[in-house]
Amino acid sequence: MISRRAFIQTVCLSALALQAGAREIASGVAGRREALWYQKLDDGKGTVQCALCPRRCTIPAGGSGFCRARKNFGGTLTSLGYALPCSINVDPVEKKPLFNFHPSTRSLSLACAGCNLRCKFCQNWEISQLSPLESRNYLTPVAQVPTMAIARGCKSVAFTYTEPVTFFEYMLDVARAARGKGVLAITHSNGYINPEPQAELCRHLDAANIDLKGFSEKFYDTVCEGALAPVLTALKNYRQRGVWLEVTNLVIPGYNDSPAMIAEMCGWIRQNLGEQTPVHFSRFFPLYKMSAVPPTPVKTLEMARETALQAGLHYPYIGNVPGHPGASTYCPQCRKVVIQRSGFSVLETHLKGDRCSFCSRKIAGAGFMTGGTRI
Repeated sequence: MISRRAFIQTVCLSALALQAGAREIASGVAGRREALWYQKLDDGKGTVQCALCPRRCTIPAGGSGFCRARKNFGGTLTSLGYALPCSINVDPVEKKPLFNFHPSTRSLSLACAGCNLRCKFCQNWEISQLSPLESRNYLTPVAQVPTMAIARGCKSVAFTYTEPVTFFEYMLDVARAARGKGVLAITHSNGYINPEPQAELCRHLDAANIDLKGFSEKFYDTVCEGALAPVLTALKNYRQRGVWLEVTNLVIPGYNDSPAMIAEMCGWIRQNLGEQTPVHFSRFFPLYKMSAVPPTPVKTLEMARETALQAGLHYPYIGNVPGHPGASTYCPQCRKVVIQRSGFSVLETHLKGDRCSFCSRKIAGAGFMTGGTRI
């Protein structure tokens, strides 16, 4: 059986990146670029402190940050994965997942190795828990990315699969270049970023899906080796800065699936992000260091969705359950289906612009298509 890593790297990269002229290289040496958001410490030893994410790693000369993607070369903090994605693919935008943002369009999705969390349930651990010095990479210059997207009929470029914060400089430059070519820029991130670099990024982002992995500090500490508070701050900042925002919660049996925790999380989203914020309750499957944990029961996901509705959220979704009606978009007023989905595919739309075809209620989001026929 082919592994996820082999599939993504062999099929997607050789078929997509190489056809587009990207050059395969063995390591991240060619991708070194001085990092943004760090300071040099006055210790006479070349030590630096990274200011990109809440970890604020203090990195001695020759050392690397927690994310494995940033290294101190003689007092200069360097991003190792610049222009060196280890995964490139064309996905439906629904796979990010973004359901209320330009539905039924395609997104050129890319990732560089590295992550600033250590989630025991990581679905892409084969590439997220590597350094760009260890991954199989493809040299893909910034200007080439929007050109590739346009050539493949993609409406957007997505930074995804690993943790985009760890390849911040490349993401920022690609987002700028994409906007110059009329291509949207989106990210699927863990939200573990400091407010100052986030503000810089938001000026060039159109949409974000942020993983809210649980709703307790204990969960983040013991399962992800991180903290909840910075993620909540990042979520509020995305909303306040006008980036279209959707939230994903991977529901893991016995860890973050209690009705009380889900209710508290939904209440927080309603109060701080607004009732229009789509929330995706995604089904967990055993993987990585949590391979002994069973898949999420569908009834648990249905409970989470109902809890979100009771909290006043208008667009709760069920993910990773192909064919489930909870993947469709419903009008919050008349409760009729306005976007019918099966998996990541849009089957029918019942919209007139951004309004429900049945009752004319405005549907939150962007880039909707008018129609009542199959797309």
